[in-house]
Amino acid sequence: MDRLVLDSRWPRFSRFKRTVGDRNGPHPKWRIYGFLAATMTGDAHDELAPEPSQGLPAGEPVSPPENPWRSRLGLLVGSDVMPPAAVDSGRAEPRRAAKVRLFGLSFLMLFVELALIRWTGAKIVYLSYFSNFVLLGSFLGIGLGFLRARSRLNLFPWAAVALALLVMFVLIFPVQINRSGNQLLFFTSLKTTGLPTWVTLPIIFLVVAATMMMIAEGVARTFVRFAPLDAYRLDILGSITGIAAFSALSFTDAQPWAWGLIAALVLAVLYGRRIGVIQAVALLGVVGMLGAESLSSADVWSPYYRLTVVNHGTSFIVEANGVPHQVIQPTDRRSPFYYFPYQQSPRNPLRNVLVIGAGTGNDIATALAEGARHVDAVEIDPKLYRLGQQLNPDHPYQSRRVSVYINDGRAFLQQATTKYDMILFALPDSLTLVSGQSSLRLESYLFTLQAMQTAKAHLNPSDGVFAMYNYYRTRWLRDRLANTLDVIYGHAPCTATDAKLSMLTISSNRSAVTCTRLWRHPASVIPPATDDHPFVYLDGNQIPGYYLLTLGLILAASILSVRAFAGRLRRMGGYLDLFFMGAAFLLLETKSLVQFALLFGTTWFVNALVFAAVLLAVLAAVEVSRRVVVRQPAWLYLILLAALIAAWSVPSSALLGLAPTARFGAAAALAFAPIFVANLVFAQRFRDTGDSSLAFGANLLGSMVGGVLEYASLIFGYRWLLVLVAALYGLAFLANRLRGSAGVLRATH
Repeated sequence: MDRLVLDSRWPRFSRFKRTVGDRNGPHPKWRIYGFLAATMTGDAHDELAPEPSQGLPAGEPVSPPENPWRSRLGLLVGSDVMPPAAVDSGRAEPRRAAKVRLFGLSFLMLFVELALIRWTGAKIVYLSYFSNFVLLGSFLGIGLGFLRARSRLNLFPWAAVALALLVMFVLIFPVQINRSGNQLLFFTSLKTTGLPTWVTLPIIFLVVAATMMMIAEGVARTFVRFAPLDAYRLDILGSITGIAAFSALSFTDAQPWAWGLIAALVLAVLYGRRIGVIQAVALLGVVGMLGAESLSSADVWSPYYRLTVVNHGTSFIVEANGVPHQVIQPTDRRSPFYYFPYQQSPRNPLRNVLVIGAGTGNDIATALAEGARHVDAVEIDPKLYRLGQQLNPDHPYQSRRVSVYINDGRAFLQQATTKYDMILFALPDSLTLVSGQSSLRLESYLFTLQAMQTAKAHLNPSDGVFAMYNYYRTRWLRDRLANTLDVIYGHAPCTATDAKLSMLTISSNRSAVTCTRLWRHPASVIPPATDDHPFVYLDGNQIPGYYLLTLGLILAASILSVRAFAGRLRRMGGYLDLFFMGAAFLLLETKSLVQFALLFGTTWFVNALVFAAVLLAVLAAVEVSRRVVVRQPAWLYLILLAALIAAWSVPSSALLGLAPTARFGAAAALAFAPIFVANLVFAQRFRDTGDSSLAFGANLLGSMVGGVLEYASLIFGYRWLLVLVAALYGLAFLANRLRGSAGVLRATH
């Protein structure tokens, strides 16, 4: 045999660079290892290139013969797993095909990210309250994928396998956790199933990060074929389409098998003829597992929950994400507890009653049974309303005396003009967050001081009664809400309890309510939640200890992952400004999301529109930057600072009093002007990057850090996030100036 020469770019195998046929050469096992390494890198063949002495014309290119082992391995794992052979075929992918591919990859990346946040939160209850956890894993993975854009080993073909393993793990080990600590209250299951939290959450974080890294590597390898802004533009267009597709599926109440089918089809198309047996089996496994889950259960998927209905004699128990949520039962079977507001206000005419959190209709049926002439029923989840239509034995939603509004409770209060004789907050606790990048729950803005004041304004001043009930599992939470009512009405509310249920009833006219027991003000009580700090279930302005521990572990794991998969952190030193921009922009996006949730409701539709609008603002900034070059970026930073000051100077309370059209215009200007200018800053810097994948990876890792910093809102409130945004962009400006100064010094020397 002739010589087996291994590429010296693989230093761990460079010591095998010797004559294979030499009797004093390496041990046979080293020859095997060297052969496998060369095969995986495409640098060795069964028939090695003959030397010139064998009679071939000098200088004539020699095409290496086909490696049968390489072909068989490619059939099994996919031909993209192994880099192409050293001799290029000379055929480049057409530019139009590359554009379509980048668009499809970007679509896939965002679609899978949204699907994972939605699905894992429904199967692992803890993630319903910490969907930010999955988002942080996604950002880490995407950043790592872009840092690996030019790696010799292509991990994109393994994305299907990683996705299948993630789906398998969640299906085998679903988790329902009963967690109610001293600092933050969760309304979760009465039982605990699955692996311990300390096992499940790290596995989910790491597998989500690995899956998104492999998908993102496919994006990045196509991303680098284009000019930076051209690639960024295609990425944004694909992301917008991904949001639109997932929103359409939410609108049609599609089940997870539909999400899995779309992801599998897109992956299969992107793999094309290069797909291997393992990838095909993994994709079929994803669709099969999700399909079997959908067919074997009676779960109903709403835009917010995975709903399960359990028949229990004459009643039905409705579980949301595996947690007992509501009971559908006849009015005559309901506990006397639910009649307390009516018994405490016997002279109330009940001409108009408002029930927020109408759910499956029990409280509507109770109000009708007590003689209410008209009931406005507000429920955020359309599926819960439909279940009540179908299963409630009293058929309250079929009554002509009932008007139904599928809307956020706070948004309805802001829009309504009716005066009510009774307003009831009927156990409006959610089991999910508004989105994957905020600590805001669906009902958070319903329990703030400002929301309670708005509810009071809708009561008839003479005899209007306000009541609210819930499973207040800690005394401090009940005291906090009772104190909020005390502050607003000027006197203590009535209290009534039944097991773990507590009812608070109050009226501006003390004589309108007959109390058997008044709430007593404790020595210390937590102040009311506010629209800027709407964390009613948080015991004070603090970050809970297990949040800090989890976030610290995430940051440590992220640093180690970057070092392990993408090399030294020093590589990103030239893009430190883009790192700070990523962190700042994530916070800016979060502030816009929660502001629109306050102004227009925490519904999934509002959230989808805000995300799409943010991406459209990014796209507009990219289009401007492709045509206009700003020579002095300092001016853009000054304009951005002015936009942030304007957004900070106008509190959300000033916008709530405006008419809906004016409110939308003002909110859009205040929220999206900083987003647009911030992306002008980013795009102008990004257009001149020497390594677009490394620069974009640094920016995405900065976004992950921004997701961690978002928890500062638990201490300072959402408004002060704008100050943190300004500080981070200030650091980006300084890093850019230092980078320029360093470049000038190198040029002069």
